[in-house]
Amino acid sequence: MAWKWRIRHKLMLGMVLVLGIMAILVGSTLRGIESYKITMKTIDSKIDEMEEAGKLKADVDRLKDPLNGPKNAQIEMVTRLNKVRESLQRYENELVANLNRSPDATQAVEERDYIGKLTGQIAKVDASIRKQFESRVAMPQGAIDPLVNTEASLAIDHLNRTTYDLIDTINRSVKARIQVSRKEVKSTVTFLIVTSILAVLFMANLLRYFYRSVATPIRELEEGATRVSKGDFEHRIEIRTGDEIEHLAASFNDMTDRLREMYDNLATQVNERSRQLVRSERLAGVGFLAAGVAHEINNPLASIAFCSEAVESRLHSLFTQKNQTVQDQEVIAKYLKMIQEEAFRCKEITQKLLAFSRGGERKRTQQNLVEILQGVLDMVQHLQTTKGKSVVFKPTEPLLAWVNAQEVKQVFLNLVVNALESMDEGGELRISHVRRGNLLELVFRDTGCGMTPEVLENIFEPFFTKSRTGKGTGLGLSISHRIITAHGGEIAATSEGPNRGSTFVVRLSTDPPANAQEETDETALDPEEEFLKLSTARQNRRAA
Repeated sequence: MAWKWRIRHKLMLGMVLVLGIMAILVGSTLRGIESYKITMKTIDSKIDEMEEAGKLKADVDRLKDPLNGPKNAQIEMVTRLNKVRESLQRYENELVANLNRSPDATQAVEERDYIGKLTGQIAKVDASIRKQFESRVAMPQGAIDPLVNTEASLAIDHLNRTTYDLIDTINRSVKARIQVSRKEVKSTVTFLIVTSILAVLFMANLLRYFYRSVATPIRELEEGATRVSKGDFEHRIEIRTGDEIEHLAASFNDMTDRLREMYDNLATQVNERSRQLVRSERLAGVGFLAAGVAHEINNPLASIAFCSEAVESRLHSLFTQKNQTVQDQEVIAKYLKMIQEEAFRCKEITQKLLAFSRGGERKRTQQNLVEILQGVLDMVQHLQTTKGKSVVFKPTEPLLAWVNAQEVKQVFLNLVVNALESMDEGGELRISHVRRGNLLELVFRDTGCGMTPEVLENIFEPFFTKSRTGKGTGLGLSISHRIITAHGGEIAATSEGPNRGSTFVVRLSTDPPANAQEETDETALDPEEEFLKLSTARQNRRAA
């Protein structure tokens, strides 16, 4: 699994780098300060040494001063030489003290060598002076002058030169220390300048990196949220930072996708509900109109049918008495037969209109939809439209629902007959069922002529028909839609296009209705009972 740089890791890395740069700068500054302190200590200690070396040089110089007289000449020379020894001892003590405060091995060796030399030369001067007094050499004006004595004078000169060299060494040491300090200060300043420039460049790149990896993604998130809030659900936020912001953008895109799906689904539902509302208003208007029209034209149609039957019976007896040609008899009988068939067809339409106009709640009982559907299939297998076509229905369990059996039977019959009429020979109607919680879903899928989007939009409208036989009234699916809706269910139609088959889905609830035990005065129309009624009326009219 690839390592992902979280925001906290980036912040920690940036903080460590900033602290590292600060540590380098502070270290360089402290190094320069330390070099300055060492230089100042060295100069301070060398000043003290220079002061003691100067006193030593003055005492050495006084060795060559004229003596006051021969009486105390030896004592005076010994006293001057002792002062030289004391000055040299003080210088040595000062040197040791300075080395203890700030040891410098190079200076210790060189200056201690001079201390050894001076000590030997002082002893040599002492020996030459003692030798001078022991030989009692007479001096001009009765005084001893060391300058006259060649050995003592040379020893004092040599001591004087050594003292001068010591002072020169101290001066050179101070200059060397100052030179070293200058070099260190220069290198420190150069290092600080270079480090500062690099630090500025690094901070600029660090700020640029954080701007690109933190500020820019946050701005893109804000812009994306603004666009989504304005309804642009197609917008996606593309962030590749490998941290929490990328995860947040991915989650936001998932949320946007779900919102788009919900919005599309909601828009589809709103459109469907709007069409259903319009359809319900149309159905209500058609229902009122159908009730009035059916009652108004039902009686004239019955009279037409009755008269055509009476004329047919009387013409039959008349034709047997008169010498009419067979062709004339056939023509008259054909026209009368057409009058009867069309009258009964109109009466069937009025019966459907009456059934369509009745909107009361009918008695519902718990029925097995498998038995109802199987009964419909048994009934249609003898129809002419079933020849050469197959119907597949393999139920796996009883489908119990609270329905009105006659109404649901009418729905199933409409769907099965429409499917059979839409298919050519070799077609197949496959019926399946799915249980989804408290809903039973029956799917009628055929391989028929299919439907266009325009047909799908108006398929449940009253009097809208695209039947291939040309005999449809356009009320079957409208009545089916009203029946299923009255049962608290849904019916929907889909098709992939012309000649690609159609699918009708019926959803019914398994929950009992609130008024399941009540029964209204209206009952569903049974086609068989209506047929018996019409046949009885026809026989009565013939008898009359």
